[in-house]
This record gives sequence, C-alpha cells and structure tokens, in this order.
Amino acid sequence: MLFNSQFFIVVFLPVVLGLYYAFAGSRVARQSVVVLASLGFYGWWDVRFVPLLMGLTVANWLFAQWFGRHRASWIPALGVVLNLAVLALFKYSDFLRGTAFGLAGDDWQPWHLILPLGISFFVFQKISYLMDLRRGDRHFYGFLDFCMFVAFFPQLIAGPLVRHNEIIDQFREDPRGPAMWENLSRGFVLFAIGVSKKVLLADTLATMVDPMFANAIGTPPSLAVAWSGAAAYTLQLYFDFSGYSDMAIGLGLMFGLRLPFNFDAPYRALSVRDYWRRWHMTLSRFLRDYVYIPLGGNRSGPTRQATNIVLTMLLGGLWHGAAWTYVVWGGMHGVAMAVNQVWGQHGFRLPRPVAWLLTILFVMGCFVLFRSPDFATAAQVWSGMAGAHGVGSVSVDTDPFRAMVVGALVAVVGPTSHAFALTRLRPQTWVAVPAGLGLAYVLLLIGGRLPNVFIYFQF
Repeated sequence: MLFNSQFFIVVFLPVVLGLYYAFAGSRVARQSVVVLASLGFYGWWDVRFVPLLMGLTVANWLFAQWFGRHRASWIPALGVVLNLAVLALFKYSDFLRGTAFGLAGDDWQPWHLILPLGISFFVFQKISYLMDLRRGDRHFYGFLDFCMFVAFFPQLIAGPLVRHNEIIDQFREDPRGPAMWENLSRGFVLFAIGVSKKVLLADTLATMVDPMFANAIGTPPSLAVAWSGAAAYTLQLYFDFSGYSDMAIGLGLMFGLRLPFNFDAPYRALSVRDYWRRWHMTLSRFLRDYVYIPLGGNRSGPTRQATNIVLTMLLGGLWHGAAWTYVVWGGMHGVAMAVNQVWGQHGFRLPRPVAWLLTILFVMGCFVLFRSPDFATAAQVWSGMAGAHGVGSVSVDTDPFRAMVVGALVAVVGPTSHAFALTRLRPQTWVAVPAGLGLAYVLLLIGGRLPNVFIYFQF
C-alpha cells in the first residue's frame, strides 16, 4: 500500500486512526490495532512476506530474551548473523553469485528472488537493537512493544531507521493528552507536504529523468539534456525520499509518536561530510555507530581513519542496492569524505559559495551513477555533461522544467518541511482550509494517474 494512494488517504488512514483513538484508553488495545493494521498494510503489497516479517520479529525478540537470561555476548551476535543472512539471501544472492561466476568466466542463471519490501530497513532496525544489547544496553521489551517497534507502518517500508530507545518508551503515553489536537493537525500538515513533494515535484520530474537514462545508450544526451536530466534526478530523489520521510513523521505524530528527522536541507551542505550529516540522517548515524566506530573510527591516525571512512561508505553503497554501481557510488562519497577530512585537518577553507557549488556538483555527478542501470549508461551521461555529444537544448515551457525550478528554490532557499510544519506554523483555524484544499487537489491529481512507488522501495 502506498502513502500516495487514494485508498490509503481516504480509507485506510482514517479507519486506523479512528480505531486507535477509540481504544486509546487501553495500551494493549491501541497497540494491537496498530500492529494488526501494520501487518495489513505490509501484506497489501504481497501477503506471502508477512510471515518473513513476523518470523524475523519473533526471532529477534527471542534472541533478546535469551540474552537477558544468560548475558552471553555471542547470543546477540548470532542474531545479527541471522539478520544479515536473510538480507544476503533475498537481496545479494544473485549479485554475489553473478560476481563469483563472472570472475570464474562461467555461465550462470540468476535465481530472481523477489526482494521483500522494506527488508533493508527493518533488518537494520533489528541489528541496531541487538548491537545495543551486546554493548551493554539493558532494555528488554514485551512482545507487543517489540512488534509495534518493528512493524509500525509509517516507518516500516523506507524508514526513518528508528532505534528502540527513540520510540518504544513513547508507547506507554496516552495519545489523548493535551497535545493531541496539535499533534493531529501538525502531523496532517507535514503528511500533506510530503504527499505534495512526491506527487507534484518528484513524480513530475520523473517524466524528464526516466527517458534520458533509458535512452542514454542509443541516443547519447547532449550537454543541455544531460545536465538538466542529472539536475532533475538530484531533485527527484530528494523530494521522493524526503517526501516519504515527511509522510512517515507526520503519520507518526498523528498517532502521538515522534519519529526522528531524516533530512535537514542536504542541498545546502558546504562539504560532502556536511551533506551526509543532512541526507538520510538515520542511515548516516547507523553507519557511523555500527560500522565506522567498530572499524576504529578516528582512533588510529589519519590513514586508518580515511580507510575506515571509505570502507563504511562502500558498505553504505552496497546497502542501497545489489550492484557494483552502488558500491562505486558509495566509494566515491567515501573518498570525498576522506579528502574532506584531511582538508579540514590542515585548516583549509573555501569561500562558502565555492564550497556549496563544488559539493552540489559532486553530489549531482555521483547521482548519475546511482541512477544508471550500469556503468555504460553513466559514462554516456557523464560524457554528455562534458559536451561530448553537442550542446543541444531543452524546452523550458514544460511541467518538468517548471518543477525543477520550483524544486531547486524549495531545496536550496525555502524552510525545511519539518521546521515549517512543526515549528514555524502557528496553530490557526484558518490554516485547516488551505491544507485541506491542497490535499484534496493532490488526491484528485493522484486519481488521474497511477501512483508511483517510492524510489527507496527498491533498496
């Protein structure tokens, strides 16, 4: 089920919210409503994977209870191995087999296993909990609490990557407290902003992006087409994923729960390190806390630190997808961050406009590889950006071009959506009218086209 579908907005969400608040007086009842609704939400895509989601949830809870009784450090480690094995089977089996057979020069047939929706997110979520237990955390939760932590539908499919100690303690609070109406209204506004980002900007930009990358091999893009396509995808990905995060955080707030922010104006970053502090923030901190620091972090000198940064980002790239293009994309960011680290340690500073321009151009160039199905496509787009296929032109009198201009202004100049909806926006009755009308317009727009899945669903 998609957040940006009429059925979710008009039927599923009102019914689940109504039941949640109807049973709000009983913690067990309201949490049971959420867990059952979340399983229905997940099973709407493919009911065959609900047992996998619940099986992993039960297994991880049992590992935690087992560790609570015996305190043997190998128990959570075994749970981590189980989670990684499941992720490797569904997501990386064909990638690893293809790489091995390719190196050996042998023919092979891929298994084409269906990737369970959201597996990269809910597996990492469970790994973070088990790693925290192994490091000394002593939070052991009841089964219903743990199920809601894992399956809570706003963050189940594509994050944010929520940690146990950020949300489970909130479950005990009655959502009908003094902040209930403000939570509902601010959450609704943030959800509406997220839907608008997805439908009005990301999906419109996709009509410029998809043809360029699809035709790059047969029809190499000109300078104008390549740069406009790369810029459009940079904005499309941002509004698609940050739009999803806005929707998730807004939905959580409507249930009286605060989820962590995932984006903080990343296209205003002045360095690649700054960019990763602002982009997919919950993944960045996961990589920092559970990969970079265990590798040694910055404790072993500049050379080892640079190596740790690159290795962390290589794994971060692999997390995004089972293809060498993602690995190289992560490695490019890792090398840039390592250079950035050395640059800063020597006290070098660039003027802010220059630093911003170099950062955004680097991010945009790397996203060409991220979006491309293979290295050949990326090479064609990069060569087009270098002017190898002529200057060309693009039509400025189109919806995608207008969306690109508006999107660039929003991403670089405007306030962040969570700052606007949760801080700047003052509670006023009249705000409900434009917010409601805006969502109604988007609903009508959704009805006129097939809802596009979120880009990060494939990761």
